[in-house]
Amino acid sequence: MSANEDQEMELEALRSIYEGDESFRELSPVSFQYRIGENGDPKAFLIEISWTETYPQTPPIISMNAFFNNTIDVYLVHCRSSAVKQSILAKLQEAVEVNLGTAMTYTLFEYAKDSKEQLMENHHPVHSAASISNIISVETPNTAPSSKKKDKKEQLSKAQKRKLADKTDHKGELPRGWNWVDVVKEYEALFKFSSQWSRRLSEQ
Repeated sequence: MSANEDQEMELEALRSIYEGDESFRELSPVSFQYRIGENGDPKAFLIEISWTETYPQTPPIISMNAFFNNTIDVYLVHCRSSAVKQSILAKLQEAVEVNLGTAMTYTLFEYAKDSKEQLMENHHPVHSAASISNIISVETPNTAPSSKKKDKKEQLSKAQKRKLADKTDHKGELPRGWNWVDVVKEYEALFKFSSQWSRRLSEQ
C-alpha cells in the first residue's frame, strides 16, 4: 500500500472518530490540530500534526507554534523558546519513533490527552493580568516615576498661570502694555471729573 493510500484511509478514520469533537480541527487533508484540555483550562495546549508526502513511513511534523500556546511559560518573558513546549515535543517524538510506519495521528493525540498532567507538570500558569504586569516590571527598569515628575512640572494650575503672567521680563521690568487697562480707567475718570467741573462753572 502506498503512502497516499495510507493517508487516505487514516484521514477517513480521523474524520469519523473526531466528528463533532470541538477540540479537533482539520486544517487541510494532511494537517490537523487538537486542543488538549478544555477552554479556560490554564494548562490546556494545542498540538498540530502535519503529514509529509512519505508519511507514515517517515515521521510527521509536530508543532506547538499556534497562538493558543502563547500562555505556556509566560513567566519566561525574555525567552521565546518555551521549555515546557520543548519537553512536550520531545515526548511526542518518542511516541513517533515507536509507531513509525503505522497511522499514528490518533495515537499521538490520545497520548497527549492521557498524559496531559505529566506533560504540563512544569508549567506555572499566570492567573491574572496583574501577575503578568508584575513579572514584566521585574524584567524591565522602572522609569515611570521620573516621567510622571516631568508631567507634573509641565502641567500648571490656573493660579500658577496667573502668577506667571505677572512676572517681569529678563530686565526686571513688567512687559509693555501690562497696565494699559488702568491707564484707560484713569483717563475715563479724569474726563468724567472735568466734565462735571465744566458744568458747575457754566452754572455759576
